[in-house]
Amino acid sequence: MTLADKVTSLRLILAPFFFIVYLLPNLSFFSGDYRWTVPILWIIFILSEITDLLDGKIARARNEVSDFGKLFDPFSDVLVRITYFLCFVIEGILPAFLFLAVLYREYGILFIRNLMITKKVVMGARWGGKIKAFTYMIAGAIALISASINRLDIEGTSFAISSTIAVIVFSISVIISIISFIDYLLVYKKTAK
Repeated sequence: MTLADKVTSLRLILAPFFFIVYLLPNLSFFSGDYRWTVPILWIIFILSEITDLLDGKIARARNEVSDFGKLFDPFSDVLVRITYFLCFVIEGILPAFLFLAVLYREYGILFIRNLMITKKVVMGARWGGKIKAFTYMIAGAIALISASINRLDIEGTSFAISSTIAVIVFSISVIISIISFIDYLLVYKKTAK
């Protein structure tokens, strides 16, 4: 594993920690004040997103771009973001049908990448995928703001406003992800000929 791959692998470790910390208050044996989870969730979220920015830069700077890294990076990105989104769906911040669209898209891309490997082509992230990843990150951050407001018992309409904004941004990211999927599909069709 290269240094970039090690940085990428941190997301695979951080994702289940986010899930566990996020859902601790929902467990029947857990009682008490769970506001302490808010800073921990933000630290995990920020570290995950920073590693997403760094791994590619490290790989290019050290001339360690590899076929493995081209597949491992988007796999780790998707795993961590699906983890966030699942938590937000469970809490009722994001709608399940949009989450399902994300899952279908991501499994579709995985299938296309596997088909391309049979053609001896490794397809890394494309621009549409990078834009999708950015909008996923923004949607995740806004949903986490909403979750934080809820956990910190902040009064007023802040939770409703941030939740609405999170759903709007998440909806936009789903549309972008579908457009990106079509782009990947077109690339596959060209490769298949």
